[in-house]
Amino acid sequence: MAELPEGKDHAAYTHGIRANLGQFGFQMLQVLFVGLTIGLQRNVVPALAEEEFGLAPGSYLLFMAFIISFGFVKGALNFVAGRLSERVGRRRVLLWGWLAALPIPFMILYAPSWGWIVAANVLLGVNQGFAWSMTVTSKADITRAEQRGLATGFNEFAGYTGVAIASVVTGYLAADMDPRWALFLFGLTVALVALATAWLFAAETLHWARAEAHAHASGAHKGPRPRFPDNVSDHPGAREIFGLVSFRHRTFSALSQAGCVEKFVDALVWAFFPAWLHAQGLTVVAIGWVVGVFGVVWGASQLWTGPLSDRIGRKLPIVAGMWICGAGVAATLLVEGFWAWCATAAVAGVGMALLYPTLIAAVSDISHPNWRGSSLGVYRFWRDSGYGFGALAIGLAADATGALDTGFWLTAGAMGLSGLWVLLAADETHPRLNPAPQLQPGMEK
Repeated sequence: MAELPEGKDHAAYTHGIRANLGQFGFQMLQVLFVGLTIGLQRNVVPALAEEEFGLAPGSYLLFMAFIISFGFVKGALNFVAGRLSERVGRRRVLLWGWLAALPIPFMILYAPSWGWIVAANVLLGVNQGFAWSMTVTSKADITRAEQRGLATGFNEFAGYTGVAIASVVTGYLAADMDPRWALFLFGLTVALVALATAWLFAAETLHWARAEAHAHASGAHKGPRPRFPDNVSDHPGAREIFGLVSFRHRTFSALSQAGCVEKFVDALVWAFFPAWLHAQGLTVVAIGWVVGVFGVVWGASQLWTGPLSDRIGRKLPIVAGMWICGAGVAATLLVEGFWAWCATAAVAGVGMALLYPTLIAAVSDISHPNWRGSSLGVYRFWRDSGYGFGALAIGLAADATGALDTGFWLTAGAMGLSGLWVLLAADETHPRLNPAPQLQPGMEK
């Protein structure tokens, strides 16, 4: 069993949101900063890719390269962050994430070509992989199992509220001043404030995970026992945990592929929404509002979808969310006008809110505290690699047909099929609704 700080024992660490309200609130502030950091590229950068950064018209695959680089880097760094956090702690990985963000505003300001934006998004992937991963993992560490839907709902609400705020604010700033300076000033301010507050106020939450592991091992854990996978090492290596979450366990595998596919929507909204709406004649400010509606509805709705999954289980919200979100994407092409596009963005946002925090909570449900950071890292590897796979598929489809619309139809279809996979293959993970048999003290790993 991993050691705790000198002078502390496992009983000193109480789990629950109320018992750890200060640190819970601080982690919400941190993920808001993470959302603001990624949101600064959700409107102005894709909408003005040709005018500001010299991208050739019609280069859809090259256009998507800045998301492809972000997605694959963030996916890989999610896995690395999970493994590192179990060795060096959550707080240190969080700080590394913010250090990686500092050069990004300078690269945007001085970018002579689109290639610099692609390179900047490599660092953005490092920032998101380290910083966002640690806010999720830290909340799972300090809360109880029956609160994880609520905790992840609040976490993702804060993050995607930040994305939405940045999309709208940067649109207004770019309309009133030079777009590059607008992004530079906004991005550098956020990164510096986030780094300073993390240094001053972030607690090391790995100790709570170790205390929970001790409770399971000693038989002192109260409440329904989660369905942890059988035949897993006490402290599995990278290959073992990657194989378990990716392929070997049926429910983990279904959740991982759903996470990957749902990022097709986020890649679409990030790049094709602004470009497609710009082609329809909307201004940068109007585009910011449409993209912002998606983010605000997605973020705010997680305040009720997270707790909903604590009551009715994880599987139903995931499947319903995949299908509702896909329907919202498809409907965008079937309507016309600013308000209609805001409405379809809101539908897609509700779908994302149903599935997004619930997938994280489901993975947390059946992940032993000894290796929860690593399993969340593997899930988030597949989920955020979905940015890369989705952007690549959407870009290739649009290049092949010469139309942005193709990317919308591909994304909607992928969401429908992915939801069906979860429906047929995944078990309910909530320990209260589908508990594992209770073991005698000392029998738990």
